[in-house]
Amino acid sequence: MNKFEQLVEIVATLRTPAKGCPWDLKQTRESLVPNFIEELYEVVEAIENKDYDALKEELGDLMLHIVMQAQISKEQGLWNIDDVLEEISSKLIRRHPHIFGDLHLTDADEVKQNWERLKKAEKTERKSVLEGIPKSLPALIQAQRTQEKAASVGFDWQDIKPILEKLDEERDELAEALNSNEQDAIKEELGDMIFTLVNMARKLHIDAESALKECIRKFTRRFNTIEEHYLKNGEDINEAGLEELDSHWERTKKH
Repeated sequence: MNKFEQLVEIVATLRTPAKGCPWDLKQTRESLVPNFIEELYEVVEAIENKDYDALKEELGDLMLHIVMQAQISKEQGLWNIDDVLEEISSKLIRRHPHIFGDLHLTDADEVKQNWERLKKAEKTERKSVLEGIPKSLPALIQAQRTQEKAASVGFDWQDIKPILEKLDEERDELAEALNSNEQDAIKEELGDMIFTLVNMARKLHIDAESALKECIRKFTRRFNTIEEHYLKNGEDINEAGLEELDSHWERTKKH
C-alpha cells in the first residue's frame, strides 16, 4: 500500500458508520466547503511566503479534502477517487496532443489557445466561450480568465500600445463621471479602468492578483515601519497629520 492509498483508507475508516469519527461522519459536501476554501488559501499563502515546510503540510490538508469529497461520493454510489484520477489523467492526455500525439505547437501561447479550443469542443453544452468561469472567483482572477477566454478566439489586442490608449480613454471617462458626481457612473468607469489594467497585466504575462498582493505587502511593510517609529518614540500616530505621515512615507520608500 502506497502513501496515497493509505490516506484513502484512513478517510474511509473515519467515515465508517458506528466505529468512525463522529465529526467526520457528520460532514457533507456543503459543510466542508468553508474549510476547503480556507485550506486552499493557506496553500497560496505558504507559496507566497516561500514557506515550503508549511506548503507540504497545507497541500496534505488540501488533499484530505479532495479524498473526503471522493469518499462521500463513493458512499452515495456515484464515483470514487480512482474515477477522479482517471478523469484528470485522460483529460491531460487529450489536452496535450503535442506531447501524446502528433500535433506540433511551438510555444506556451499556442498550447494555451489549443487547450481552450479542445475544451470548447468537449463542452458542447456551453453556448459561450466565456462559460465555465466560476462566479465565486476573486474579481481580478475572474477578469483575467474572462479576457483569456475572449483572447482564445482572437478577440484581443496585438500589443500594449492600444491598451495604454484605452487606459487613457477610461481615465478621461472616469474624470467626467467624477465631475458629474453620479455615483453609479463613477463606479462603472472605475470598474472599466480596473478591467483595462487587468488586461494590460495579462498582455504582459503578469498575474494581476499576484501583482496587487505584492503591492499590498509592500504598502504594509512601509506603513508598519512608520508605526514602529511612533511606538519607539512613545508618540501617538493618531495625532500626526497627513503632511507628517507623508514625510515618513517618503523616507521609508528610500530604504
